[in-house]
Amino acid sequence: MAAGLRTMQKALAEAGHELIVVAPHTERSAASHSLSLQRDLRVRQLADNEYSVDGTPVDCVVVALQHIIQEPVDLVISGINAGQNMGEDVLYSGTVAAALEAALNGNKAIAVSLNSYRNQNFEPTAAWIVTLLELGLTDLCEPGMVLNINFPHLPYDEIKGIRLTQTGHRRYYNFIRITAEHEDGFSYRIGGDNPNWVNLEGSDADAVKAGFISITPLGFKLTNVQCFPAVLEWLETRGLLRLEERRYAL
Repeated sequence: MAAGLRTMQKALAEAGHELIVVAPHTERSAASHSLSLQRDLRVRQLADNEYSVDGTPVDCVVVALQHIIQEPVDLVISGINAGQNMGEDVLYSGTVAAALEAALNGNKAIAVSLNSYRNQNFEPTAAWIVTLLELGLTDLCEPGMVLNINFPHLPYDEIKGIRLTQTGHRRYYNFIRITAEHEDGFSYRIGGDNPNWVNLEGSDADAVKAGFISITPLGFKLTNVQCFPAVLEWLETRGLLRLEERRYAL
């Protein structure tokens, strides 16, 4: 299992928390909210209260909450992810999606990520999560909402504090790399340079860059009600709201 998850597991266990670990057996970066359909998934028990799944992070949450775990859980923790999950990356993140799946099914959930892609030291992040739980972090969580927590890659005592943030905005350059040319096309790999963050005051990226922990409550209301007036006007002016009456008139 991933080093970040192992570090979190160790810190929480040493703090006296009862844990059940269910995680993908290989890295599933950018799996987003995907489920593995039309094939059997294999679950292996690695130790007491520890399982691996040959599927996505969301697959793990589904099987954990619907089959492996028989009692209600106090909190679902997804991470520590090796790399940030800020800005639009929350839409691609398997780490955030796992927490969201738990929240949508009535559980309290957080997603935890470390802003570093190499030579990560996960211990300060895990220690901070233990501290935040002792201070009542679980009480802030509500079903249908995820606390997305991003950490700067700093020693525990060098973190300046915690900021309540909004999701930032980033751009990736050189996002694809052509790996081979063929007669009928080409092969490529996704994964560009480090993201270029737009300078947005109060954002997750702004906080982490300044040495603060970022906590962003993520909501997932899919309907954009602000667009209703314009869509309704368009339907009305084109006579599309009363198609049934028009059919009867014919």
